[in-house]
Amino acid sequence: MSSSSSTVTGDDKFRQPETVIAGDFSASTMSTEAISFSSGNPRIEETRGVMHLFSNDAVSPLPVERKPLVSVLGVPNHMTYADFCQFCASFIHHIMQMRIVRNDGMDDRYSVVMTFESQDSADKFYHHFNNRQFNSLEEEVCRVLFTVDVQFTGYSGSVDCVQSPPASSTEQPSCPVCLERLDQGTSGILTTICNHSFHCSCISKWTDSSCPVCRYCQQQPEKSTCFICQTSENLWLCVICGFVGCGRSKGGHAIIHWKETQHCYSLEVETNRVWDYVGDNYVHRLIQSKTDGKLIELKSHCVHANDGCGSCDCVDSGIDEDIFQAEIVNEYNELLHTQLENQKLYFETLLQQVHEETEREIADAVHRAIMQKGQKMQSKLERCLKEKKFLEDLNENLLKNQELWKAKLLEVEEREKKSLRMKDDKIQALQEQLSDLMAHLEAGEAVERLSISNETNDR
Repeated sequence: MSSSSSTVTGDDKFRQPETVIAGDFSASTMSTEAISFSSGNPRIEETRGVMHLFSNDAVSPLPVERKPLVSVLGVPNHMTYADFCQFCASFIHHIMQMRIVRNDGMDDRYSVVMTFESQDSADKFYHHFNNRQFNSLEEEVCRVLFTVDVQFTGYSGSVDCVQSPPASSTEQPSCPVCLERLDQGTSGILTTICNHSFHCSCISKWTDSSCPVCRYCQQQPEKSTCFICQTSENLWLCVICGFVGCGRSKGGHAIIHWKETQHCYSLEVETNRVWDYVGDNYVHRLIQSKTDGKLIELKSHCVHANDGCGSCDCVDSGIDEDIFQAEIVNEYNELLHTQLENQKLYFETLLQQVHEETEREIADAVHRAIMQKGQKMQSKLERCLKEKKFLEDLNENLLKNQELWKAKLLEVEEREKKSLRMKDDKIQALQEQLSDLMAHLEAGEAVERLSISNETNDR
């Protein structure tokens, strides 16, 4: 691919580098799509570019103007370099170059641009892996597209670390793992997302997701925020308990955490430097190089720095490296011992506070329980007294009703006795009347018989 003729977009800090992958980008009759990408450690350097790919809506599944250059899009971030090399292990010997890039707007995925030794190998790779699942447990499929061209449109980084084209063999003449020369003719080369190149067979043995050279991890952690105000700027991480707070330029919650807990060491998230609140200075000994991202020793501050260091004896002090390292180890051991003692006192204080608070809560709970039980007993006693009074009133009313009913019963009995006497008297009077009537009737019958007999005698 020829050098890119595209105009550099973005800030002026992006400079036009050479193109990585060779090939001529000419007008094609088949439909293509352009995808922006970037690579590199954003804190040190970053390369931007555009991939021109044949679209999936092409008339033929294999574009006529295709080249042995393919791109695998949407690889999940949890797949390490070794996982991806194992995924395409059957074609690893036919791949001359692989480059990991980061697509714009896709933080959880990355893409791989691959150059094959022949068009037949590229076609077989396309037929074998296109729309194939990365593993049986996930639904993500491998999306393979033939690539028309890859152009680099910009570069950002310090002037001191301007490099050759990222995939050129002049950047890293030898593999950092096996120390053998990076030769595309003998073995494939894999360039990580941080622009470091390795043999595919060497990087396949690296099971970590970070780079073996600079430890830059393609799986970027979630953006941290202050635990108190939720801001994401000027954050400090407590190296003792992991509390994340903002700096003094924001809410100052990191220093407030130190005042409350006496955790005096805090890591600046942006620069990975450790600050000592007690000594009011940085206490780290290792920093990350802005040139290649490696960890290097932080030099001690020269006492003659204000006058221009270089003429004093501190440049070549002659201190033995082992002695210097031993001093650093002793210093850190002393710091660790002091911090552990402070933490012991701090946590003992916390335990004492928790114990006192627990006893106080128990006493309060017992007092509340007694009060609640007393209130329940008092309410129960009041209910019993009310019931007793009600029963007494009911008993008194019943006694009064009993006397009334006794009087009414005597009155009824007297009336019944009186009615019985009246009935008896009436019956006796009726019986006397009946006896008189019977006697009168009998006398009448006797007179009538007598008169009848007299008439008979007269005849």
